[in-house]
Amino acid sequence: MPHPSEHRPVSAPLEREESDRIAEAMSAFTAPSRVRLLYALAEGEMTVEELATAAEVSSTVASQQLRVLRQLGAVTVRRDGRHAHYRLRDHHMTDLLTAVRHHAEHDRYPQGTPADAAAANEASA
Repeated sequence: MPHPSEHRPVSAPLEREESDRIAEAMSAFTAPSRVRLLYALAEGEMTVEELATAAEVSSTVASQQLRVLRQLGAVTVRRDGRHAHYRLRDHHMTDLLTAVRHHAEHDRYPQGTPADAAAANEASA
């Protein structure tokens, strides 16, 4: 978790330029293949081929989407000979992926996740 002194509070007003940058950064989540690539990278650094397999897309699609993610500042690349190894840019991306998934679970499961329901059923049995 970042130290509070690292950043401005979330309640601070946004200037137009900052809101533009945030909206552009959030476009990383506007394509399902990019979302799958990002969540695969939550496991750690991977090559294009490994990411293509994990995200269930072709290597060509993975490469194209990774280029977009790199331009958006969501991922970084490390070259090792002919191989490109991708990773999430920083710990904020992991935090964001966690928050997005949890938000989606609450949206889909207003009463909690299926795991929450299973735990409640076990407790009442």
